[in-house]
Amino acid sequence: MSMVRLLALSASLMFATAGIASAAPNVVVSIKPLHSLVSAVMQGVGEPSLIVAGAGSPHNYALKPSQAADLEQADLIFWMGHELETFLERPIETIGAGATSVSLIDAPGLELLPFREGGAFEAHDHAHEGHDHGAEAAGGHDHAPEAAAEEPHEEAAAGAEHDHEEAAGEPHDHADEAAAAEASHDHAHEASEGGEHHDHGESDPHVWLDPQNAKALAAAIGSALATADPENAERYAANAAALDQRLDELTTQVAAELEPVKGRGFIVFHDGYHYFEHRFGLEAAGSITINPETPPGAERVTEIQARVRELGATCVFAEPQFEPRIISVVTEGTDARTGRLDPLGADIADGPELYFELIETMAASMRDCLADPS
Repeated sequence: MSMVRLLALSASLMFATAGIASAAPNVVVSIKPLHSLVSAVMQGVGEPSLIVAGAGSPHNYALKPSQAADLEQADLIFWMGHELETFLERPIETIGAGATSVSLIDAPGLELLPFREGGAFEAHDHAHEGHDHGAEAAGGHDHAPEAAAEEPHEEAAAGAEHDHEEAAGEPHDHADEAAAAEASHDHAHEASEGGEHHDHGESDPHVWLDPQNAKALAAAIGSALATADPENAERYAANAAALDQRLDELTTQVAAELEPVKGRGFIVFHDGYHYFEHRFGLEAAGSITINPETPPGAERVTEIQARVRELGATCVFAEPQFEPRIISVVTEGTDARTGRLDPLGADIADGPELYFELIETMAASMRDCLADPS
């Protein structure tokens, strides 16, 4: 072999070795908002995989065989925790046992709020336990690298989105395990519709809807990635710092946008917006469903109709993850307008910008539906 060819071969082997050494970790994320934050922190290094895509809901998702394969190959799994993605708890313990699992509900620096019970919410004094951030509407909370992340599911039309995509070429090695794990997603939560809120623990897991909490999530994500992949730690830290600044700017922007509609009465489909309301000085009067895993019955719909009339509610909000016809029934015969809120970004393209578009779209929906009619 000539010296030139030998040198060329040596160089190619060096580059290959360098590529292997700096390869991004395999990262799997449960829901779209969390996936967006992880994507932003991983920019320039790699792209995470997403489990609950589209209009899926984490409250009743069915894991697909291809996603079971992703979990098996993962180095890191980011999810909110069993409080939200109940369907993932068993698969993470079994299929994903070789990965590091990061439950973002435990991220340092989060301000945690309790569930509001019973579906009819009273005005709250927000001096909550949690990791207190204060209730300032604008940003400025400095979260040193310390946090972690959550998202969607298919609850709409007749479970159509729960097809298991078992086409040719799909890995089926763990299909049985995934199915068993999903079956073990025992519906103790699905008790009576009129009972206490679903058994998700004391804290509401929808923490990402407060951009200041998203800062804590981003810090936790950056810390976990740096631990798993120290060669790219500086890049993760720089990305998390840039994201932190943008989240402060987003908080200030949305606070100004929603200032004119503070104090307007509205009803949400399910109690998933407490953090957004708390951050921006809004307060829902109630929710249509008490348990998002159980459709509201006729009695519950009648109760909400009465509450809409009693409060003179300005708006009733639907969600893409749930059956929209109920909203029409609830608002029939009232002056309430209807709007749409999406806590997961069902119609937004996945990636680093999804989180910002999600919060901006939610703010615009609130502003437009709650504004004085012109």
